[in-house]
Amino acid sequence: MKQIDKYRQIRAYHTEGLQFVLDWITVFPYLRYLACKTTTSVELAYLGERKRIEEDILHGAFFLTNHRDICMDSAWLSEMLRKRYLIRPYIGIGNNLFGKWWIEPLVRSLRCFVVIRNVSPREQLQNAQLLSEYLAMLRRKGKSIWLAQRQGRAKDGNDLTQPAVLKMLTLGTEDFFEAIKLLNICPVSINYEYDPCDYLKAREMQLVRDNPNWRKSRKDDLVSMQVGIEGQKGRVVYRLTPSINPEIDELLEKHPELRTQARNEQIQAVCSIIDRHIHLGYEIYERGEAFEQYLQGQLQKIHLPHKDDAFLMQKMHEMYAKPVENYNIANKQKQQ
Repeated sequence: MKQIDKYRQIRAYHTEGLQFVLDWITVFPYLRYLACKTTTSVELAYLGERKRIEEDILHGAFFLTNHRDICMDSAWLSEMLRKRYLIRPYIGIGNNLFGKWWIEPLVRSLRCFVVIRNVSPREQLQNAQLLSEYLAMLRRKGKSIWLAQRQGRAKDGNDLTQPAVLKMLTLGTEDFFEAIKLLNICPVSINYEYDPCDYLKAREMQLVRDNPNWRKSRKDDLVSMQVGIEGQKGRVVYRLTPSINPEIDELLEKHPELRTQARNEQIQAVCSIIDRHIHLGYEIYERGEAFEQYLQGQLQKIHLPHKDDAFLMQKMHEMYAKPVENYNIANKQKQQ
């Protein structure tokens, strides 16, 4: 079996040359148009020594990020990396996003690969093994990759790496730490001054509170995608952080027993390093009276039969406060 056929089901970007060119000349101008329409600015920033970060990137990096918007997170990062470093990372996209006509040119031009979800446990394991092998192959070739640190966005603003992501990335490997280091993970903090989906997330939290069996519909997903793309975001900052490889070496030097511990404990140790990078990379925005007025406006967009204004406002406050709390904790730990 040829390699291209082996990975065909997860390679969303294969297409004819002419179609690819047409996608290219339509998608990237559209991304720039969205940046002008929905943000005050989209910036690429750095945590620590820029030269060191750029060396990590130019050797090929695995960009693992927090998740703010289903489509724009990876799209804007890809364009900025392309313009500044001539790098176009391969991008992970859930198969649940397919179905709208405008998704097709986006995944082709951004070189997306498909993360298959909502299948049986057996199929899920088979897909994870194939995806893990595919990503390892890309990194061996020096290609860069983007993937979110978790499935779905953190509704409460608490960005934490899901252990299942690292487990998938290292399936079938004997030495977990060496497998992680070969990926060359460079965490990225994605920061939106305003989350256009904040009121939708708060609404979902009340629905789940009132009915624990409530589940999002396909229509809910599409509404979130549309609002996330078209909604106002204010100042957007992507902050690149260095490769975690030196910190893994330091961790193993201090705690050599980790090499022989259970895989779950090894995964959790690396998750903590990734989370610390992302939390330290947060942009801390000023919040004042104008922000409170903004939240009041978002609250008015929520329509529920038994709308709990106090609960909804509390949840929106919490999702903006949690990154600040995580930043302060990570910064305090760094100074110890």
